[in-house]
Amino acid sequence: MGGMSKERIAFIGTGVMGKSMAGHLLNAGYPVSVYNRTKSKTDDLVARGAEWREAPADAAADADVVITIVGFPQDVEETYFGAQGIFQTLESGALVIDMTTSSPLLAKRIAEEASKREIGSLDAPVSGGDMGAREARLSIMVGGEEADFERAKPLFEIMGKNIHLQGPAGSGQHTKMSNQIAIAAGMVSIAESLAYAKASGLDPKRVLKSIESGAAGSWSLSNLAPRALDGNYDPGFAVKHFIKDMGIAIESAEELGLVMPGLKLAKSLYDSVAADGGADDGTHALFRYYFEGNQG
Repeated sequence: MGGMSKERIAFIGTGVMGKSMAGHLLNAGYPVSVYNRTKSKTDDLVARGAEWREAPADAAADADVVITIVGFPQDVEETYFGAQGIFQTLESGALVIDMTTSSPLLAKRIAEEASKREIGSLDAPVSGGDMGAREARLSIMVGGEEADFERAKPLFEIMGKNIHLQGPAGSGQHTKMSNQIAIAAGMVSIAESLAYAKASGLDPKRVLKSIESGAAGSWSLSNLAPRALDGNYDPGFAVKHFIKDMGIAIESAEELGLVMPGLKLAKSLYDSVAADGGADDGTHALFRYYFEGNQG
């Protein structure tokens, strides 16, 4: 690991986000090995020089740094603790970075196991969606030790722009929950605002021009509302994953003794969107609920 040779990265999870992120590391000259449950999703990366591995344990075996970005907390658990998991083979002195949005409690459990094995550990979920991943301008919210953060920083800077260590293990996940909670009821208010504009005979796109730069302005209003108004519900971020996040946030909030009526309302509306066949659509599919769904 001395001199000019770059650390070997094992990248596990090459979906919408992971594929772009692993691609940036390859472009920066890092040796990257990849594993994904659906092998074909690694084909482009392998064609560009990544090495395919048969399981997380195989990817971790010769890695200096393992980065994971998978679907659900149970996938994270399997990836780290399973029979073919990272902890089966990863050697002391290595670093694990879980960039999945997952449970703060699980992040702490990974950190404890890593520390027993003298492995560094960070929870580093991201925000910025498919575009942020492609354009390497993700927000990366990190929990863990300062020394591990400093070691990972050059990698984070290849994948994102807004990078902050928030505190000890679990802090990255708690920060991401704060982010998701802010988005959740915000999407409800945006959908209701434009449904109201439409119902009152206005052109919602023109209304958007008036309101998006004022006090109502938000990233979702500027980026997702126009897609929804065009009837394009392709996911930057899928409803099913947002429901997962809101579930984690509600659970975490209950542990903290917080009542979250706005979050619970948003989740119940998104549950309806999913039940209505929208689980794989983008989070802005909530608009459809107002434009086509339950309204009189």
